[in-house]
Amino acid sequence: MVTTGRLGPRRLMASDALVAVALVALAVFRTPAAPVLAGGLAVLFGLPLALRRRWPLPVLAVVVLAGAVAVAVGVAGDAVVFAVALALYPPALCAPTRRAGAALVGALAGVTAGGVAATAVPGLPVVPIRPGEESFAATPVPVLLYAATVLAGAWALGRAVRARRQHAAQLAELRADRAVAEERLRIARDIHDVVGHNLSVIAMRAAVANHLADSHPGQGRAALAAIERVSRAALDDVRGVLGALRDPVDTAPSFAELDRLVADVRVAGVAVDLEVAPDLPRVPAAVQASAYRIVQEALTNVLRHARPTRCRITVAIGPGALTVAVVDDRTAGRAVGPPGHGLRGMRERAAMHGGSLEAGPAPGGGFAVRARLPFTVEVSDDG
Repeated sequence: MVTTGRLGPRRLMASDALVAVALVALAVFRTPAAPVLAGGLAVLFGLPLALRRRWPLPVLAVVVLAGAVAVAVGVAGDAVVFAVALALYPPALCAPTRRAGAALVGALAGVTAGGVAATAVPGLPVVPIRPGEESFAATPVPVLLYAATVLAGAWALGRAVRARRQHAAQLAELRADRAVAEERLRIARDIHDVVGHNLSVIAMRAAVANHLADSHPGQGRAALAAIERVSRAALDDVRGVLGALRDPVDTAPSFAELDRLVADVRVAGVAVDLEVAPDLPRVPAAVQASAYRIVQEALTNVLRHARPTRCRITVAIGPGALTVAVVDDRTAGRAVGPPGHGLRGMRERAAMHGGSLEAGPAPGGGFAVRARLPFTVEVSDDG
């Protein structure tokens, strides 16, 4: 089963490249008096937009500088404003508040500097203005207000989307914390019931054995045998309850619920590609449960980083083993929140089944978590 979220990085880059070409065409169309000059400058402030998602701040700097020059010489100002707005959106979306605010101030300053130069510097603009056409040189105040409105709108949209994704990530974390608390409460109730009941029986039988040890040895031995039986049963029950903490076969979510887990991550702003082997039912339930928890923890680590925009989950069945891979496209960045014990927990889950787990930078970039969980297919007595 293969499911896809949003457009992949290549398609997004291709769409940005098409927008850049459209801006170049717009600049040439809006500056018929100097098409060569307009086209050359438009290439400088337009084509870098194809890389705006990979290098947001460098692309913004190049576009602002080239756009300021274009405004100063009289190349179509509306194309410049659109280009700067498109370059400003990724920093507003990904950068911290101070850096995003500095990006907005820099963009406004660059466009304003170009407009002021076109108005105040003798010999500018180089391209003659057509009669009745609004431009930075002819009508500086309205055009600058228009440019500021467009740039501020693009920046505000990026911050709003960032806030929405952070809220979705926090909501997913709260849901996980609530699930943990509910599981702890269930285990506490189970332990209370098992231990409280069996210890009461043991205490009662011990009192009987102590009372009858001398006068009725046979009944005393029967009471001791009952204590032994109840003690063994109590130990089995406690092991079963505590075993759910490490190997929750009956109560753990199955891979049937993986789609809901992936949906929560997509809402948080990370595009997820999911590929799951179709013959999972033949994998033992304990191995499935551990693999699910490894995927869940790996996705939690993805959400803890501000940079990843996409990850791929692959669950495959090889010769005698279930393999799980979670690879994201994160770049160097800080995790959101304090470091946890996720990698150690995932390695312990893999080691339970004699498997292994590797986590680290992927060869093609990003971060990868890969686990191998060996298993033996159970064959029924009927053949």
